[in-house]
Amino acid sequence: MKRFFKYSVAFFLGFMARAVVRRYRPRVVMVTGSVGKTSTKDAVAEVLATRFFVRKSEKSFNSEFGVPFTILGADNPWGNPFAWLTLLKRAIVLLTLPNRYPDMLVLEVGADRPGDLARILRIATPDAVVVTRLPDVPVHVEAYASPEAVREEEFAPAHALPAAAPLIICADDAYAVEAAKNTPARIMTYGVAAQADVRVGKIGFFEEAGAVKGMRAAVKAGEESGEITARGSVGGATQILPAAAALAIARAFDIPLAEALTALEAYEPPPGRGRLLAGKNGSILIDDSYNSSPVAVEKALETLAAFPRAARRIAVLGDMLELGRYSVAEHARIGGLARAAADLVVAVGIRARAFANAEGRAEVVSFDNSRAAAKALAGAARPGDVFLVKGSQSIRMERVVKALLADPADAARLVRQERMWRMKA
Repeated sequence: MKRFFKYSVAFFLGFMARAVVRRYRPRVVMVTGSVGKTSTKDAVAEVLATRFFVRKSEKSFNSEFGVPFTILGADNPWGNPFAWLTLLKRAIVLLTLPNRYPDMLVLEVGADRPGDLARILRIATPDAVVVTRLPDVPVHVEAYASPEAVREEEFAPAHALPAAAPLIICADDAYAVEAAKNTPARIMTYGVAAQADVRVGKIGFFEEAGAVKGMRAAVKAGEESGEITARGSVGGATQILPAAAALAIARAFDIPLAEALTALEAYEPPPGRGRLLAGKNGSILIDDSYNSSPVAVEKALETLAAFPRAARRIAVLGDMLELGRYSVAEHARIGGLARAAADLVVAVGIRARAFANAEGRAEVVSFDNSRAAAKALAGAARPGDVFLVKGSQSIRMERVVKALLADPADAARLVRQERMWRMKA
């Protein structure tokens, strides 16, 4: 009965959203991939808003439920029946009365199970697609026959493009580059690779008054050049590539590089994606607690290892979920990387216990869950310590970040602080 209700609601939402798209005919930019979709979606929307009336997916609303919420301009009603009635009223108004509707939708799309993207593509088809990274071991792989099957699904929106429509891919991703050859799209690339249409280089930390404030990189697009600055967060190329993707979509829509870079000055990566926060006792927090996957942890650890002037580098890492048969090997591999990059590794969750058996110099301390880790770490920070906090969504690593905050008011800047999430705490 519960499954029937879920599919009935999804069908209703999809039907109403599809009708709205057909009535108003906005141009649709879809952002897909296994890593960095939300940050890329936000950067793309920031740039396109210089020329268009844009609506973007809120937070990570990228499912067959989340995409209709964006199209209808509604929040997630959760379990509130009155909110669902309000959503129904809004849909009817959009379909029956004149409205000023966005002329550009920037939709983040994702898949947890096979067929998810096919259902989303029945709601709206893209006029442009941005593909982020498609790693060797992607998240949600346990629900698929193979990593290749995940990559094929994540790339599916590109095959829905009309001929000569813009397809923006990462030039550093071999799978995306190869798969793009089988589309009729107009391919544009971004990345650190020499052949990228929007090429970034000299990626490093951005500092002010001797303190790290973000990341910076040089960028070249055709004959134009400039500098990308991602304030408020760190993560090496992870924080720069979303901006580079946005600059590539700017070229596709004839927005000059200088204008796009100016628009990106207002861009700040979303909560839980490498955000820099002030920690207790003069420590620094890298809040990467939104979610986790092997490739994302690997890049985050590279940032931690390179972070300048750290007294201690402390990696607080939770379980990486939905890896299926790859889970044991990937936790062992990441454990070795963590013990090489950090001075102390704090493992949170059953799977993360494998970190203690990996080779490396760093001590490993294990906790069963994020509540226990938060309680233990709350008084452990020293001046100059740099904490990297990362884990899959269900591990709720934001609890650890919250316990380490110098200013409790900064909790409003963390992920999963809505009332419905706190009720699940």
